[in-house]
Amino acid sequence: MPVVESIAADYQGDVTFLAVAGKASLDATAARANELIPSGNIVWTLDESIWEAYEVFGQPVTFLISHDDVLVANWFGLSAEADIRSALDQLAGSNT
Repeated sequence: MPVVESIAADYQGDVTFLAVAGKASLDATAARANELIPSGNIVWTLDESIWEAYEVFGQPVTFLISHDDVLVANWFGLSAEADIRSALDQLAGSNT
C-alpha cells in the first residue's frame, strides 16, 4: 500500500483511489486502513459485494475504471510503480 499511497498524492484531483476492504469487521478494517492510508488520499470502504461483482478472490488486485464507469484495465498481483503510473497517465490523460 505505500506505493499506492505515494502515487495517490501525485494524482489528486485527476484520479480517485478506492480501497475496498473485506473479510474483516468494520472496526478491524478501520484500524488497518488508518495504518495503511495515513494521508487520507485513498478512500476506503468495507463492501464485500464489490469483491463479488468484480470476481476478486484475493489481494492485491487493481481495477482502472474511467470517469464514465468503463473498466479500462485490471490486473491481479503486485505491479511496479512505473507501470502503475503509466496506466494512470493513460487513464487520466495527464502528463504527471
